[in-house]
Amino acid sequence: MAQSKKYDYRVNEKGGVWSAAILRKVTARRTVVSKKQGKFASEAEAVAWAENELKAFLSQQAERNERKAKGRLEREALAAQQAEKAEQKAAAKRLAELAEQEDSEDEDGDDWSFEDGFDGDDDNQR
Repeated sequence: MAQSKKYDYRVNEKGGVWSAAILRKVTARRTVVSKKQGKFASEAEAVAWAENELKAFLSQQAERNERKAKGRLEREALAAQQAEKAEQKAAAKRLAELAEQEDSEDEDGDDWSFEDGFDGDDDNQR
């Protein structure tokens, strides 16, 4: 499988005037012009402009990607902290509900105490 560049440049001549364009490959079949300049006197001038602009364009993209990655990491860390706080709050709520449920069970008086004198020997009483 061939590896292709995402960014490249193209130089065209039309009527003795040269123009250059910075291209971005969107898909395998579609490209978009990111930046263009015209009215160069020679092909060498157009190529020089295109190479310099491509380098500058790529460095700007790299800086932008780093800024966005840093922001993404900060957002993910904040989201993780919020999720942890929410989980702790939910756990505390569950513990409080369990404690309240146990307290209400103790207060109901549903204790099964066998203080009525029954010893459990049904066979010997008849």
